[in-house]
Amino acid sequence: MIEMKPSPNGAKAKTTMPQSLSKVYVHITFGTKNRQNLIDDSVQDSLYEYLGGICKGLECNPVKVGGYKNHVHILCLLSRKVAQMKLLEELKKQSSKWIKTKGDRYSGFYWQDGYGIFSVNPTQIDVVTEYISNQKKHHRKMTFKEELLAFLKKYGIDYDERYLWD
Repeated sequence: MIEMKPSPNGAKAKTTMPQSLSKVYVHITFGTKNRQNLIDDSVQDSLYEYLGGICKGLECNPVKVGGYKNHVHILCLLSRKVAQMKLLEELKKQSSKWIKTKGDRYSGFYWQDGYGIFSVNPTQIDVVTEYISNQKKHHRKMTFKEELLAFLKKYGIDYDERYLWD
Protein backbone atom coordinates (compact mmCIF):
# COMPACT_ATOMS: atom_id res chain seq x y z
CA MET A 1 0.00 0.00 0.00
CA ILE A 2 1.26 3.46 -0.84
CA GLU A 3 0.43 6.16 1.61
CA MET A 4 0.30 9.69 0.25
CA LYS A 5 1.03 12.59 2.62
CA PRO A 6 0.74 16.24 1.71
CA SER A 7 4.05 17.98 1.05
CA PRO A 8 4.70 21.53 2.24
CA ASN A 9 3.53 22.89 -1.13
CA GLY A 10 0.25 20.97 -0.94
CA ALA A 11 1.16 18.17 -3.40
CA LYS A 12 0.95 14.58 -2.27
CA ALA A 13 4.31 12.79 -1.84
CA LYS A 14 5.02 9.07 -1.49
CA THR A 15 6.28 8.02 1.92
CA THR A 16 6.22 4.24 1.60
CA MET A 17 6.96 1.87 -1.25
CA PRO A 18 5.18 -1.38 -2.05
CA GLN A 19 7.09 -4.62 -1.58
CA SER A 20 7.16 -7.69 -3.75
CA LEU A 21 7.80 -10.62 -1.47
CA SER A 22 8.48 -14.19 -2.47
CA LYS A 23 9.79 -17.34 -0.83
CA VAL A 24 9.24 -20.25 -3.20
CA TYR A 25 11.36 -23.33 -2.66
CA VAL A 26 11.59 -25.79 -5.54
CA HIS A 27 12.88 -29.33 -5.82
CA ILE A 28 14.29 -29.93 -9.30
CA THR A 29 15.28 -33.27 -10.74
CA PHE A 30 16.50 -34.35 -14.16
CA GLY A 31 18.54 -37.18 -15.55
CA THR A 32 21.25 -37.91 -18.02
CA LYS A 33 20.29 -38.68 -21.60
CA ASN A 34 19.01 -42.28 -21.75
CA ARG A 35 19.74 -42.50 -18.01
CA GLN A 36 23.43 -43.25 -18.63
CA ASN A 37 25.46 -43.68 -15.42
CA LEU A 38 27.91 -40.88 -16.17
CA ILE A 39 27.87 -39.07 -12.82
CA ASP A 40 30.67 -41.01 -11.16
CA ASP A 41 32.77 -40.38 -8.05
CA SER A 42 35.43 -38.51 -9.99
CA VAL A 43 33.05 -35.74 -11.08
CA GLN A 44 29.95 -35.81 -8.88
CA ASP A 45 31.00 -33.41 -6.09
CA SER A 46 32.37 -30.88 -8.57
CA LEU A 47 29.19 -31.19 -10.65
CA TYR A 48 26.98 -30.55 -7.62
CA GLU A 49 29.08 -27.51 -6.69
CA TYR A 50 28.90 -26.25 -10.27
CA LEU A 51 25.11 -26.64 -10.37
CA GLY A 52 24.88 -24.77 -7.05
CA GLY A 53 27.02 -21.99 -8.53
CA ILE A 54 24.68 -21.68 -11.50
CA CYS A 55 21.77 -21.33 -9.08
CA LYS A 56 23.62 -18.63 -7.14
CA GLY A 57 24.42 -16.76 -10.34
CA LEU A 58 20.70 -16.63 -11.11
CA GLU A 59 19.85 -15.55 -7.54
CA CYS A 60 18.20 -18.92 -6.87
CA ASN A 61 19.90 -19.69 -3.57
CA PRO A 62 20.79 -23.40 -3.49
CA VAL A 63 19.93 -25.27 -0.31
CA LYS A 64 21.10 -28.75 -1.36
CA VAL A 65 22.41 -30.28 -4.57
CA GLY A 66 22.99 -34.00 -4.94
CA GLY A 67 21.95 -37.04 -6.90
CA TYR A 68 23.16 -40.37 -8.08
CA LYS A 69 24.82 -41.94 -11.12
CA ASN A 70 22.27 -40.84 -13.72
CA HIS A 71 20.38 -37.88 -12.27
CA VAL A 72 20.55 -34.84 -10.03
CA HIS A 73 18.35 -33.21 -7.42
CA ILE A 74 18.47 -29.51 -6.64
CA LEU A 75 16.64 -27.81 -3.79
CA CYS A 76 16.77 -24.04 -4.16
CA LEU A 77 14.92 -20.86 -3.36
CA LEU A 78 13.48 -19.67 -6.67
CA SER A 79 14.31 -16.06 -7.45
CA ARG A 80 11.30 -13.93 -8.27
CA LYS A 81 13.37 -12.56 -11.17
CA VAL A 82 13.89 -15.90 -12.95
CA ALA A 83 11.33 -18.06 -14.71
CA GLN A 84 11.45 -21.80 -13.97
CA MET A 85 12.16 -22.58 -17.60
CA LYS A 86 15.11 -20.15 -17.70
CA LEU A 87 16.59 -21.66 -14.52
CA LEU A 88 16.36 -25.19 -15.95
CA GLU A 89 17.73 -24.11 -19.32
CA GLU A 90 20.79 -22.52 -17.72
CA LEU A 91 21.39 -25.38 -15.29
CA LYS A 92 21.37 -27.97 -18.04
CA LYS A 93 23.16 -25.96 -20.72
CA GLN A 94 25.99 -24.62 -18.56
CA SER A 95 26.63 -27.86 -16.65
CA SER A 96 26.58 -29.95 -19.83
CA LYS A 97 29.21 -27.72 -21.41
CA TRP A 98 31.28 -27.79 -18.21
CA ILE A 99 31.23 -31.57 -17.72
CA LYS A 100 32.38 -32.15 -21.30
CA THR A 101 35.65 -30.43 -20.36
CA LYS A 102 36.33 -33.05 -17.65
CA GLY A 103 37.70 -35.75 -19.92
CA ASP A 104 36.98 -38.01 -22.87
CA ARG A 105 34.54 -40.09 -20.83
CA TYR A 106 32.18 -37.09 -20.72
CA SER A 107 32.56 -35.86 -24.31
CA GLY A 108 29.13 -37.26 -25.21
CA PHE A 109 27.41 -36.09 -22.03
CA TYR A 110 23.88 -34.75 -22.37
CA TRP A 111 20.98 -34.22 -20.01
CA GLN A 112 17.55 -35.59 -20.86
CA ASP A 113 15.26 -33.08 -22.53
CA GLY A 114 12.69 -33.02 -19.75
CA TYR A 115 12.79 -32.28 -16.04
CA GLY A 116 10.67 -32.27 -12.91
CA ILE A 117 10.22 -29.19 -10.73
CA PHE A 118 8.08 -29.33 -7.63
CA SER A 119 7.19 -26.73 -5.03
CA VAL A 120 8.33 -27.45 -1.49
CA ASN A 121 6.60 -26.28 1.65
CA PRO A 122 9.14 -24.27 3.73
CA THR A 123 8.36 -26.53 6.69
CA GLN A 124 9.61 -29.52 4.65
CA ILE A 125 13.03 -28.13 3.68
CA ASP A 126 14.84 -30.40 6.16
CA VAL A 127 12.98 -33.45 4.84
CA VAL A 128 13.90 -32.70 1.21
CA THR A 129 17.49 -31.84 2.17
CA GLU A 130 17.85 -35.19 3.93
CA TYR A 131 16.23 -36.97 0.98
CA ILE A 132 18.79 -35.47 -1.40
CA SER A 133 21.65 -36.27 0.99
CA ASN A 134 20.62 -39.94 1.06
CA GLN A 135 20.40 -40.58 -2.68
CA LYS A 136 23.00 -43.36 -2.72
CA LYS A 137 21.15 -45.29 -0.02
CA HIS A 138 17.76 -44.50 -1.55
CA HIS A 139 18.74 -45.85 -4.96
CA ARG A 140 19.72 -49.23 -3.63
CA LYS A 141 15.95 -49.88 -3.55
CA MET A 142 14.56 -47.70 -6.34
CA THR A 143 15.62 -46.59 -9.82
CA PHE A 144 15.47 -42.97 -10.98
CA LYS A 145 12.56 -43.92 -13.22
CA GLU A 146 10.62 -45.35 -10.26
CA GLU A 147 11.55 -42.31 -8.18
CA LEU A 148 10.27 -39.80 -10.75
CA LEU A 149 7.04 -41.74 -11.28
CA ALA A 150 6.48 -41.69 -7.50
CA PHE A 151 6.97 -37.89 -7.46
CA LEU A 152 4.49 -37.46 -10.29
CA LYS A 153 1.95 -39.59 -8.46
CA LYS A 154 2.55 -37.79 -5.15
CA TYR A 155 2.03 -34.38 -6.75
CA GLY A 156 -0.95 -35.52 -8.86
CA ILE A 157 0.73 -34.61 -12.15
CA ASP A 158 -0.78 -35.96 -15.36
CA TYR A 159 1.83 -37.28 -17.79
CA ASP A 160 2.31 -39.47 -20.80
CA GLU A 161 5.09 -41.97 -20.05
CA ARG A 162 5.96 -42.21 -23.74
CA TYR A 163 7.44 -38.72 -23.46
CA LEU A 164 9.07 -38.92 -20.01
CA TRP A 165 12.23 -40.72 -21.01
CA ASP A 166 14.84 -39.92 -23.59
